[in-house]
Amino acid sequence: MEVYLDNSATTACFPDVAQFMTHILCTDYGNPSSMHRKGLEAEHYLKEAKDIFARILKVNTKELFFTSGGTEADNLALIGCALANHRSGKHIITTKIEHPAVLETCGYLEKQGFEVTYLPVDEYGVIRLENLEKAMRADTILVSVMHTNNEIGSLQPIMEIGKLIKKINPKCLFHVDAVQGFGKARIYPKKMHIDLLSASSHKIHGPKGVGLLYVGDKVKIVPINYGGGQQRNLRSGTENVAGIAGMAMAAQKLYDKLDEEVIALYELKQYFVEGLSKIADTQVNGYTDGRSAPHVISFSVKGVRSEVLLHSLEDKGIYVSAGSACASNHPQTSKTLMAIGLDKSLWDSTIRFSMSVFTTKEEIDYTLNTLYDMIPMLRRYTRH
Repeated sequence: MEVYLDNSATTACFPDVAQFMTHILCTDYGNPSSMHRKGLEAEHYLKEAKDIFARILKVNTKELFFTSGGTEADNLALIGCALANHRSGKHIITTKIEHPAVLETCGYLEKQGFEVTYLPVDEYGVIRLENLEKAMRADTILVSVMHTNNEIGSLQPIMEIGKLIKKINPKCLFHVDAVQGFGKARIYPKKMHIDLLSASSHKIHGPKGVGLLYVGDKVKIVPINYGGGQQRNLRSGTENVAGIAGMAMAAQKLYDKLDEEVIALYELKQYFVEGLSKIADTQVNGYTDGRSAPHVISFSVKGVRSEVLLHSLEDKGIYVSAGSACASNHPQTSKTLMAIGLDKSLWDSTIRFSMSVFTTKEEIDYTLNTLYDMIPMLRRYTRH
């Protein structure tokens, strides 16, 4: 039996999305910048995609820009806004548990002369509003806070954060990395005081290599790459038409049934967590109810290294992660696990399960039964 529980790293593409993209790649393959019929056909797919995302987010189509993924969307939001607004100030606020696409970009901006404040989180991975309020300054130009943490599934109080930022400094921009939250929650930028929002296709059963950036119409931002001037001069480069159309189709499929799918995921998550709690000397990190994402479970196993458990599960056809897939090429202690104050002995003994709309109860039962047999055996062979 094969069980894929690494959906926070990437998801399987919806089959009809892949079929739709194949048609575009092989038949309607024109360049959307071309003036002839083939080009107009391609441009039509881009317009349709923008219409879909505009309806889902309740924003204007002119505020939507397509990128190569969530990482580029985050980079464009942070660097583009920092460079455009540096005369108003050079102070940026983010959190200690952001994705590397944000943390590494903030590190780059620090080298360019910007000052970055990294907010701490509580044991559940949530920031305290009073800490944000204390960190805000007259020269704060940008706050970047993720919607959903990719390792433990913590949800930030985005609406309250947005209100606080605008109350203290209406000109300060608010960026939300929604790569893990988009497709699992209803997010409305204008209602939630969000100026910029990043999303990624391959986290929502669309193709890899496509992302979305919402930029509010009053936001000052400059491009970080230059070329043909596509997408209103903000993001040059010939658009990935098939990928964009595929991402939009995947998003539409998810949001058409979002409420029922999220309820089903929460029920499955609760069932999974209850099963995991029966294993001695283990713990689930963060919230497990509606205060956390419906698809992510962080699980620590005392006395068993995460890498050993990961590969042992792989041998049984179960695929999980030892943390953020984007950091897997550079092994290091998880900043998220450190930030929530997890016992140091568990830093290297934590794995992540992440589910999708394709995950079944039978798959969870198989995983639990495998863990029941496997963990005691692995502990017997662990050196003390």
